[in-house]
Amino acid sequence: MSEPMFHAPEMRWGDHQLSLDEETARHAVQVLRMKTGDRLVLTNGKGLRAEAEIVSAGKKTCTVGIVGQMQDPLPGNEVIIAISPLKNAARFEWFLEKAAELGIRRVVPLICSRTERQHFRGERWQNILVSAMLQSRQSWVTELTEPVAFDAFIRSAKASSLFVAHCIPGEKEPLPFLGWTGSALVLIGPEGDFTDAEVAQALGSGYRAVSLGDTRLRTETAGITAAVLLTHRSQK
Repeated sequence: MSEPMFHAPEMRWGDHQLSLDEETARHAVQVLRMKTGDRLVLTNGKGLRAEAEIVSAGKKTCTVGIVGQMQDPLPGNEVIIAISPLKNAARFEWFLEKAAELGIRRVVPLICSRTERQHFRGERWQNILVSAMLQSRQSWVTELTEPVAFDAFIRSAKASSLFVAHCIPGEKEPLPFLGWTGSALVLIGPEGDFTDAEVAQALGSGYRAVSLGDTRLRTETAGITAAVLLTHRSQK
């Protein structure tokens, strides 16, 4: 059985001992019933991973000794998904969880013409990404940016390969068969899709129109489909 893994954002290279924050300490000691001498794994979410051992444990406190550390490199090529938030928050949160499990480097909440306005739940969404990182035993947490308007993002976004997935009839390339290296960015529209003007703006800015298959997908399904296809290609 794998040793439990915890997020320790304050951990730095060369640390010999660390006090876990109260929430993490409670989970380790009260939920998992860990005690002095038990082993665990820590990550700061920026690639630093450590083997550690509990040296003291209380109801709200837990101090660990660092046994060994290593810096994990960023996995594969960079995959960025700019996706419209959804009116149904649970569906968007499901997307965030699965994208993090797949190792997507960055998620950009993209505010489009047809995006249903909703409150940006930054802290909650960040916690979802951290939990998914730990569940999938990674050491790099998916970056979540602030929401950005479509026009502003198109003008500033940079990646080696730029893709826009949409349902408007026209010539498109099938994303599964595209080769790419370096970094890839894909735009996923809101419920109701991108407008004709948004697609035209993307194409005029160097994006390639892509298809995610023969069926019309929900926004969160399209996001995960693109994530799977791009992360699969990045590992080849």
